[in-house]
Amino acid sequence: MPAPLKLVFAGTPEFAARHLEQLIDSPHKIVSVMTQPDRRAGRGKQLHASPVKQLALKRELPIWQPDSLKSVEAAAVLSDLSADLMIVVAYGLILPAAILDIPRLGCVNVHASLLPRWRGAAPVQRAIEAGDIETGISLMAMEPGLDTGPVLSKHGMPIRDDHTGGRLLDELAALGASALLENLSHIESLLAAATPQQHDLATYAHKIDKAESAVDWGESADTIWRRIRAFHPTPACYTLLGEDRLKILAAHTETDTPSGETGEILSADERGLRVRCAPGVLVITEAQLPGAKAQPVTTLINGHRERLRPGVRLSPGPIL
Repeated sequence: MPAPLKLVFAGTPEFAARHLEQLIDSPHKIVSVMTQPDRRAGRGKQLHASPVKQLALKRELPIWQPDSLKSVEAAAVLSDLSADLMIVVAYGLILPAAILDIPRLGCVNVHASLLPRWRGAAPVQRAIEAGDIETGISLMAMEPGLDTGPVLSKHGMPIRDDHTGGRLLDELAALGASALLENLSHIESLLAAATPQQHDLATYAHKIDKAESAVDWGESADTIWRRIRAFHPTPACYTLLGEDRLKILAAHTETDTPSGETGEILSADERGLRVRCAPGVLVITEAQLPGAKAQPVTTLINGHRERLRPGVRLSPGPIL
């Protein structure tokens, strides 16, 4: 059996913490955990530690939170760790070439897509939004380009109609953590045989802009439905009901296109809130108004029957 590796782990969100947890319980030794500096968030703008930092504190691992990795000092800190390998999972900072070359075996990234499809910041959401039928995990040897390095292994899984961005990310975290642990047992041979990506097939998963979450009822019902799934739980798609922002949390589609204006409520009953699109009908089954909990639309209709009556027209409105 290969000797345990000395690892530096670099990651920030919950997706990364799931991978770190698997490594902590493995034979490998984590010599340092890198994560982004604490950020202010919430109404009180309190400093919040990342999920990776919270886990590292709980498990009493050494933590390093550099603002940048471009300095000579950062390179010296990493060199002093004498790591065999750096594992990078949704870290969120650019790793310069000088940093990538410091660990004995370099740096390996766990990426939530089947590269070269969906390089970039939001591969899970963009795969659902685009209507892909498959996604997965790619283990990649890192180089200075954005997700351009040679691939060590790919692990696919189907995208189901019930997958939201959050649910699919959870399942990919489990798949990625398992694949990472399995591949570390023969990482040197995988690195030696890594397959260059076909760069002409690459697509880019742009970071999600909140402006994209406003529903355009002039789009097809299927397009809107995929985006609702992709952007759940955050930033969550919405439309305007009068002056209120109505978050749409779950829906399905009908292929018929009845008469009426786009965005018009066609019916509001036990089936849900049926809204005309171009083409098709979106049937909203779960939604949320400001100051209220997420609830089934049938419950929402009972409390807002006049506002949600057939003939009312929903609109994207301003971006909030």
